[in-house]
Amino acid sequence: MFKPLDPLLTTELRLAVMSLLIGVEEAEFKYLKSATGATSGNISVQLQKLSDAGYIEIKKSFKGKYPLTTCRVTKKGVGAFERHVDALKSYIQNN
Repeated sequence: MFKPLDPLLTTELRLAVMSLLIGVEEAEFKYLKSATGATSGNISVQLQKLSDAGYIEIKKSFKGKYPLTTCRVTKKGVGAFERHVDALKSYIQNN
């Protein structure tokens, strides 16, 4: 029997963002945008969806005179990511 995949994490960009955030304490918007190759608009939308689900926290502040957006994964997000990876493994192992 296949385990259910998390619909929020089946999108390539959201999965990439979560993969990046799992390994760090927090990451800046610019880093996530650069590492994923996404446009500013697209990554903004996907970050908001992850935030709305409680998978990440978005913090807005300033670095000098410039706006700074940082993201970090939540405990809920870690759990969702781990379940999603386990579900993917179940698909691979059943082949």
